[in-house]
Amino acid sequence: MSNRKQGSTGSSRGDGKFWNALLVVIAAACTFGGPYVVYAFHHLLKRGLLFSTLSGVGIFAVGLALVGYLIKKKIIS
Repeated sequence: MSNRKQGSTGSSRGDGKFWNALLVVIAAACTFGGPYVVYAFHHLLKRGLLFSTLSGVGIFAVGLALVGYLIKKKIIS
């Protein structure tokens, strides 16, 4: 039984591709969805313009930071 546990490292290869793809999708959603958050909070949910703008800029910044991380790790080029 212990030999099986030691030899089961082959599945981590597929997990890395999945997580890389998921991070790319999240980065794109945050980058392109950030400006929409301003509209959604301000017009649809009737929140203040300052709150809406800060939320949208924050989400946009998270998306850009994630894109920078992915470029640094050479996941995207």
